[in-house]
Order: sequence, then structure tokens, then C-alpha cells
Amino acid sequence: MLMTNNARPARLHYLQGTFRVLSPGDHVICAVTGAKIPLDDLRYWSVERQEAYATAEASVRAEGRG
Repeated sequence: MLMTNNARPARLHYLQGTFRVLSPGDHVICAVTGAKIPLDDLRYWSVERQEAYATAEASVRAEGRG
């Protein structure tokens, strides 16, 4: 039986302009909205907080919460 990463969250280490996969998966969860973000669509994250965001707006909201 083949192992796939479908519907499994990945664990990532966020770096400046890139990220490293720590545990394989096909998505991460937005820290603000709770939305699933496919890894291919991941564009916004915080290196400092080690969080992913679904949209630029979610990223700005995260900055506002401190």
C-alpha cells in the first residue's frame, strides 16, 4: 500500500522567503482563520511566530494581535 500525504498537515520550519518541511503533509493550518492552506499555495508566514497565514489580510491581523 502506498503512503500518501493527502489530508495530512505538514510541520514546517519557516525561514526568510522559504520553509523547510519537518514532517511531510499536504497542507498547514492558518493561525488566524483556521483554514487549510495547501503547501503549493502557502505565501504568507511569520518567521518570528513560526505561523502560517492563508492571506495577506490574515497576516496583518496576526501582527495586530501582538
